[in-house]
Amino acid sequence: MTTKNTAPARHRLLTTAAAAAATAGLMVLGTGIASAHVTVNPNKTAEGAYAHATFSVPNESDTAKTDQLTVALPEDTPFTSVSVQPVEGWTATVKHDTLDEPVTVHGTKVTEAATSITWKADKAHQIGQDEFQTFTVSLGTLPAAGTEVVLPASQHYTDGSVVKWDEPAGTDGREPKHPAPAFTTTAAPTESGDAQHGGESSDAAQASEADTSTGGGTGVAALWIGVAGLLVGAIALVRTFGSSRKN
Repeated sequence: MTTKNTAPARHRLLTTAAAAAATAGLMVLGTGIASAHVTVNPNKTAEGAYAHATFSVPNESDTAKTDQLTVALPEDTPFTSVSVQPVEGWTATVKHDTLDEPVTVHGTKVTEAATSITWKADKAHQIGQDEFQTFTVSLGTLPAAGTEVVLPASQHYTDGSVVKWDEPAGTDGREPKHPAPAFTTTAAPTESGDAQHGGESSDAAQASEADTSTGGGTGVAALWIGVAGLLVGAIALVRTFGSSRKN
């Protein structure tokens, strides 16, 4: 009786299954890399609150360093209070301008407000390759619930190039190439909720919503998609190996 040698076929099938699993993993890694951009994460999003908004700034150039960041502040819903947390090696400047038209904020007419913040680094603290820096700002008061607070940013590099993070989110759900840092305000917590939970639950919910609005959930979703892809590849490999043994 002639015995058919199935080793080469089994090897090809196993290689194909392994490649599929590896491809799924690489797709997730690619998604993570592509999603690296300037983002903002507020610790609170409730209407009328004062929030600590933290900007995360990765360096995306292979040859230059990031030496300046400018963030534009909204003028249609101006903040009545803006202050920056000092960062070693960086000088922050808050620019104030007279508004084109007065805006009423919580019953107070505002004619002048902060319109931008600029951070400049000294040579020793520029953001290099494979590095990022965070900048935290106190902003208040936050506008009415449901307001999208858009904070366009300009990232300057030592080679003279400037990347503008100012594109609005697409209506089709796709993320633009250079999305503007943004978050959406939420309803103010109820007094009963504050009394019962000391405000901790509300703060946690607001932080969760802030992560979602700034794309924090994108990385988690991509991770789970990658895990699923790897599992599918592993299952295919096991089934292929079992089928080959039967043959």
